[in-house]
Amino acid sequence: MSARGGSRAIVAAFAANLGIAMGLESFSLRTAVRESNLVRGQQSWVQFIRRAKAPELPVVLLEDVAALLGLSFALVGIGIGIGMSVITGDVVWDAIGTILIGVLLVIVAIVLGLETGSLLVGEGASADDVRAIRRAFDDHNAVISVVHLKSLYLGPDELLVGAKVAFAPGSSIDEVAAIIDELEIAVRAAVQAARVIYIEPGLASLSAAG
Repeated sequence: MSARGGSRAIVAAFAANLGIAMGLESFSLRTAVRESNLVRGQQSWVQFIRRAKAPELPVVLLEDVAALLGLSFALVGIGIGIGMSVITGDVVWDAIGTILIGVLLVIVAIVLGLETGSLLVGEGASADDVRAIRRAFDDHNAVISVVHLKSLYLGPDELLVGAKVAFAPGSSIDEVAAIIDELEIAVRAAVQAARVIYIEPGLASLSAAG
């Protein structure tokens, strides 16, 4: 077998392996998309990746997309790299595909770090959920105002809510306890992820001052 024939056989083997890898990655991406659609709702893909509280799905999605793009770069790089190397006699074209793959991996790593880093250091409820929680408090007749409200995700589907609430003057301890129980039910109904709720009585003047 000539050297040129051997090179062609090697290239064909590489291309076949890349084709098989692309098929497997496509199947993995299809599965990730299907599972993500079950929880994505009406969000766009960008919103889903940015707002997801369970990082495994965005990570798998980005990894599969990056893998498919990387394999595409490698496949195109084989054809272009070998062709340009033959034409120009410069093997640098064969390395361009590898460089593009490296740049792609760096970009994906940066995106993952930015979008999932908040889950490592603690992330609060979204603006929509905060408004829903405040509305649950404000709709109760015995609540004068919400002095302050804090939230923190303990897990993908477990939100901690802490609030200091000003109640109507003259409320007894038993009445306040009953109101707090009603507020907890209302908050959980407004935001299903709100599973751990702490409500403390406060003064309306603090709310006005803050």
